[in-house]
Amino acid sequence: MSGIAGTKSSLTWAVHLSLAVMVLLWLFPTTGLLVSSFRTADQISTTGWWKSMFASEQNLTLRTAAPDYQTTQDGNYVIQGNLFEGSAAATISVWGISSRAIDDYKAGDTAQLKKGGTVTVEVNGDYLMQNTEAFTGKRGQRIFATAEKPPEFTLGNYEFVLFDPSNREGLAKAFFNTLTVTIPATIIPILVAAFAAYALAWMDFPGRALLVAAVVGLLVVPLQLALIPILKLHNEIGIGKGYLGAWLAHTGFGLPLAIYLLRNYMVGLPRDIIENARVDGATDFQIFTKIVLPLSFPALASFAIFQFLWTWNDLLVALVFLIDSTGDTTVMTKQIVELLGTRGGNWEILATSAFVSIAVPLLVFFSMQKYLVRGLLAGSVK
Repeated sequence: MSGIAGTKSSLTWAVHLSLAVMVLLWLFPTTGLLVSSFRTADQISTTGWWKSMFASEQNLTLRTAAPDYQTTQDGNYVIQGNLFEGSAAATISVWGISSRAIDDYKAGDTAQLKKGGTVTVEVNGDYLMQNTEAFTGKRGQRIFATAEKPPEFTLGNYEFVLFDPSNREGLAKAFFNTLTVTIPATIIPILVAAFAAYALAWMDFPGRALLVAAVVGLLVVPLQLALIPILKLHNEIGIGKGYLGAWLAHTGFGLPLAIYLLRNYMVGLPRDIIENARVDGATDFQIFTKIVLPLSFPALASFAIFQFLWTWNDLLVALVFLIDSTGDTTVMTKQIVELLGTRGGNWEILATSAFVSIAVPLLVFFSMQKYLVRGLLAGSVK
């Protein structure tokens, strides 16, 4: 009876399980990026993001205060303080004064320094250095400690990635460059495709069927075939590399899908509404703007999601039509590629940059996803 229309399939559990697996496969790495973007470099290198809410044991290289801060007490020269000053507190279990023996001493033990004097390190990081002669040098004594640090989260990664002037690979400019490319490259093809789709759906003229077939055929043409010819055309007519060239390229590559989706949706609109409007004396332009466009909003939103996500994450078109030697028009995808080369070991910077790059697409998708299925299913049922 499972094949009879209206009955529940026995494979419903398999569908639900598949959906759950797909959601988890997408959710885990995204959550990992978000959590890692708020963690420090030491925590990322020590434990996975799924342990971020728990204390972790880390091997730390700390340093005491410099000899400039020494004082005299009872005829001895003393330097004292806390190894975790300026950072989150931790609990020290073992420590050492050499990188080859980081666990020679337990918390509370006293070690003999090579240049004379002693140092004592307590569980909470308090230290006391004493010597009968003055300490010399410009830097403090290095202490290698194994400590259990509580969970620590910071906004410093975002401040560095977006706003720190010392960060030459900052994403703030690239972020706004990407918006400058993406917003017009999403709006322009929607406007052009909406007019074309209405004409192909509701206006009778010679060659309409051939135009529809041509649009469907253009859907399978690889954009790589057109990159160089279009770039040469841009150079010949004086556009060159710049935002205008990128907008036109994204518009041309996105129009076939846009026209196809919108035309299928508009064809499915009730014919009585269109015919009644024409009987009442409405022009095609009035029908299009006051009836068809409002009713076609799900299809418009569906294509807007696709076009925005594709344009935002694009690298190839940006490299061909936009990127120049000055770097003034560098988009986020290109900037992140450069980060992989210059900061390949700074996982906290890479995680923050990656999440910044996906935050806007996520916001766009979740705010408009209710229209996605309605737009994609346009014209599938008569």
